[in-house]
Amino acid sequence: MASTGKQVAASGKGDTSTNPRGIPTAPFVDKVEDYVTSRDEVEGTLRNFQELISKYQFMEMNLQRRMAGLKDKIPDIQKTLDTVLFLKLRKDESEPIETTFELNDTLYARANIPPTEEVSIWLGANVMLSYPIDEAQELLESKLKTAKTSLSNCEEDLDFIREQITTMEVATARVYNWEIVQKRKEKKEEEDSKAASTPDEK
Repeated sequence: MASTGKQVAASGKGDTSTNPRGIPTAPFVDKVEDYVTSRDEVEGTLRNFQELISKYQFMEMNLQRRMAGLKDKIPDIQKTLDTVLFLKLRKDESEPIETTFELNDTLYARANIPPTEEVSIWLGANVMLSYPIDEAQELLESKLKTAKTSLSNCEEDLDFIREQITTMEVATARVYNWEIVQKRKEKKEEEDSKAASTPDEK
């Protein structure tokens, strides 16, 4: 039983339970004796627990970075979609639309946009493609839905990872406290043994 527990602690694979995105569930230490059978095994077990915590923290950092990117991206997609929908509403009118558009952070230009059946969309990596308005709307709605789903999944995964980190920190504390108790027991046994072997002086 102890060896199985130590394998879980070392690899995180003993428990096949994962969240929907495949992030493994941290092993829950109910009985420390399932993970360590002697004080000699404490150091290795604590090291394995710390490795798992480090892996979860690495995933947490990556998720936070990804969430920040999605939070910047979603308003941009929504803004582009709103523009496409506006152009779609005006495509049958004869008068051009007078507007200003951004050239740079603080630089804008005035433009007259004639009614159009087609729009150009930046796809990233310096690539721009022209789409019929209906296809552009469909593309942007799909991208917006995907981005919102990804953000929701990231938030869920982040909460899950934080729970696993807490679980591992509790496990670490339990093993550490178990070692302290064992030290005290060994010290008391040693003192009792010495007292028993030393004859009483009269």
